[in-house]
Amino acid sequence: MIIQQHNADLPTPTGLMRTTVYRPQAQGQFPAIIFYSEIFQQTAPIARSAAILASHGFVVLVPEVFHELNPIGTVLAYDDAGKDKGNADKWAKPLEHHDSDTQAIIDFIKQQTYCTSTVGAMGVCIGGHLAYRAALNPEIKAAFCLYATDIHSNTLPAKLGNNSFERMADIQGEIHFIWGKQDPHVPKEGRAKIYQQCVSTNINYQWQEVNAQHAFMRDEGERYDAALAINMYQQAVALFSRTL
Repeated sequence: MIIQQHNADLPTPTGLMRTTVYRPQAQGQFPAIIFYSEIFQQTAPIARSAAILASHGFVVLVPEVFHELNPIGTVLAYDDAGKDKGNADKWAKPLEHHDSDTQAIIDFIKQQTYCTSTVGAMGVCIGGHLAYRAALNPEIKAAFCLYATDIHSNTLPAKLGNNSFERMADIQGEIHFIWGKQDPHVPKEGRAKIYQQCVSTNINYQWQEVNAQHAFMRDEGERYDAALAINMYQQAVALFSRTL
């Protein structure tokens, strides 16, 4: 499908959050996917991923995940300075603020005539964590989480009893976890911990480990695996077509 895009600055309890909307040009209503980026926010690879999903008949919304901590429109470079700033933002923003961001996007979706009001979530890296975190909201029917960082370690700031790992049982929708076996950010011990929590909480999940490094979806850099990326897009489209 041919798509269009535009920006929407959404009010949240912690300030305006720029969100880029990718959607089909065709008339009608389409299900929505909140697509959470890496720490670098909406880089060119993230924009291309959003466009691919939207062209399959979805409204894809890409929020600036650290909008409180940066000027609107900030995109960090894939270099040491960008990585340092993005990681600093990650440690500075409480998960509760991500929760209120997600609710603001859901509220926006429900107001749009081009949306069906059914919502899924997808993300990569910290965005994979945020897609998982979004699934704690009962409005999220499915989540596709690619190499989600920091779930196993409980290291992101949150109120007592509100970290993502221990709240897994609150997930009501279907969730897919995709991991790279060669990803040092989520080692096998961390993956095993998350897997056992999936089993013990009895959530509706699917689990896949692939021979890939961290950020294998990013179509810039030496870790990119195009064949795996295409397969992941196909799996995500199948999940959201079925659940949304």
